[in-house]
Amino acid sequence: MSARARVLVVDDSATMRGLITAVLNSDPEVDVVGQASDALEARTAIKQLNPDVVTLDIEMPNMNGLEFLEKIMRLRPMPVIMVSTMTHHGANATLAALEIGAFDCVGKPAPGDIRPFIDLAEKVKAAARSGRRRPTSAAPAMSVAPAVDYRVGRKVVAIGSSTGGVEALIAVLQKFPQNCPPTVITQHMPSTFTKSFAERLNRICAPVVQEATDGARLEIGKIYLAPGGERHLQVVNPSAPCCRLVEKDPVNGHRPSVDVLFDSVAELAGRNAVGVILTGMGRDGASGLLKMRGAGARTIGQNEKTCVVYGMPRVAFEIGAVEQQLPLASIGEEVLKLTAARKEGAE
Repeated sequence: MSARARVLVVDDSATMRGLITAVLNSDPEVDVVGQASDALEARTAIKQLNPDVVTLDIEMPNMNGLEFLEKIMRLRPMPVIMVSTMTHHGANATLAALEIGAFDCVGKPAPGDIRPFIDLAEKVKAAARSGRRRPTSAAPAMSVAPAVDYRVGRKVVAIGSSTGGVEALIAVLQKFPQNCPPTVITQHMPSTFTKSFAERLNRICAPVVQEATDGARLEIGKIYLAPGGERHLQVVNPSAPCCRLVEKDPVNGHRPSVDVLFDSVAELAGRNAVGVILTGMGRDGASGLLKMRGAGARTIGQNEKTCVVYGMPRVAFEIGAVEQQLPLASIGEEVLKLTAARKEGAE
């Protein structure tokens, strides 16, 4: 990466190209070096300008963003941030892009509302620092749950993730058997995307995966994903643990926040919990994971080599919140080891 993150903006709308360019150029550490209205122009611009990062519209004429992204990841892997309409169709396409290897996603703002772009420059800079992306396989197949003799214990699992979390969560959760421990997840994601993501996970994983609702009981074999938007996810009520969605200010700039979830799990479950912090920008979840470890929970952090962004796990490791760092491919199996009934004989 050069001193400033060099960006190519690709969108078929001149208005949107202008808005993205204005937002990015307002940051002194970002430089929009070119614009393109479709994939053909973008291909030429990438060859000529060699940008650090591409922002890519999903809906474009001639060749849509998903098709173009596949070509980029196959022929010239580089960080790509998808810009998507905030619709169910747009959400599904964006999730597919993240699985193909896109660095992150942002929603297209409504007229007069640029809030979806509020952290676009920070995402671009993080993408530029991450360097080239290796191609990943699109649309992972349904995996056979490995632990056929797994007997679930009494533990609750809490997972936090952000940038790169779509791929990471799929890798972890596809290791879970149908009778997995109750699992709660906060993934930083726009509100219209979390429902589609939960549905996607439910199709490709053995347990039931659903968007968390207020009052939903924590049950064996179920995974609860925090809805994006205006509320935080907590777990409450020790006698009958359940999800609670609370309207509070953002924490660490996020709502839902991983710290809010982890804090509640520490208070509810203590040593009967496993906390996992995966790839992501910033520090959200680090202090909450430390609180979990202090309460006796077992804690895992994704290692630097397998993170898209080694931010949240790095901070958690540095403050002593992480009991063990593991590569992504090992995390699901380790969670099962820590939550199996045979590991709880002394409890």
